[in-house]
Amino acid sequence: MKVPTPSLNIRAALASIAVALLLLGMKAWAVWSTGSTAMLGSLADTALDLVASLATLAGVWIAAQPADEDHRFGHGKAEALAAMFQVVLISISAVGLAVRAVQQWIAGGRTSEAQDGIAVSVIAMAATLALIAYQRFVIARTGSIAITADHVHYQSDLLLNLAVIAALALDQYGGVAGADPVFALGIAAWLGWGAWRASQAAIEQLMDREWPEDKRQRFVELAARHPELEHLHDLRTRTSGHRDFVQFHVDLPGTMSVAESHAIIDRVEHELCRHFPNLELLIHIDPAGHVDEPDNPLAEGNEFDKLEEPQ
Repeated sequence: MKVPTPSLNIRAALASIAVALLLLGMKAWAVWSTGSTAMLGSLADTALDLVASLATLAGVWIAAQPADEDHRFGHGKAEALAAMFQVVLISISAVGLAVRAVQQWIAGGRTSEAQDGIAVSVIAMAATLALIAYQRFVIARTGSIAITADHVHYQSDLLLNLAVIAALALDQYGGVAGADPVFALGIAAWLGWGAWRASQAAIEQLMDREWPEDKRQRFVELAARHPELEHLHDLRTRTSGHRDFVQFHVDLPGTMSVAESHAIIDRVEHELCRHFPNLELLIHIDPAGHVDEPDNPLAEGNEFDKLEEPQ
């Protein structure tokens, strides 16, 4: 049975919340048992994972709501806002962890009960791997920007847990003083980099960035299969949540009746939307030979001609 896109996103968000709750309890106990700053950083990250996952759930739920009188284009950008909220939380976590690591380094603190922290980290990695696999499945089906941001964060958790294991092992079994705060600083730097990466896609959606060139080119190639569309121009694309939006102008003979042109456009829309699920398409018809002053100078020119240009 095919599961609707919004339902998949909500399920993925609920799965993230469940994993975060499990790991939060385990890591809180491990911090108390080991006194590790690296483990404390992992605990702080998991606490923020929980808050971020709750924000993701809210974002994908709002984004799934249909268009209404006040939001005629739907609520898709709620996902990008949820992703940006996650970025802020990740950044705060990174700064706080870095400060705590420097304090421990200066104080010369050591860890204890490494076996407890290592066991918790191994279990956390197993749970995180299962969640990441499910998120990848959902992202492939929906393209959700909020779930993608959550996915990036949990990917960093794998390295974070490996760093905690290495820090505890070096500090207690290898006798390397300062290993714990050094690894904690590395975790903080990794979290900061993850926040930067996660912010890019969200900002692109909020700024209505054009589709990636390969996706845009694929759309034009599909449109070019219809000989009735002699001149496709003023093409614009954007994405909002799980919805794609496309608009363009086409030239049709000026002698063609409204009913005939409407039938052609209906057939084209059906074909393009079949290849691009969750697409909202707006096609403006121009009589052949008519020249409009383009709203966007970057969009002028026949898109089919561009297909013949060397790459």
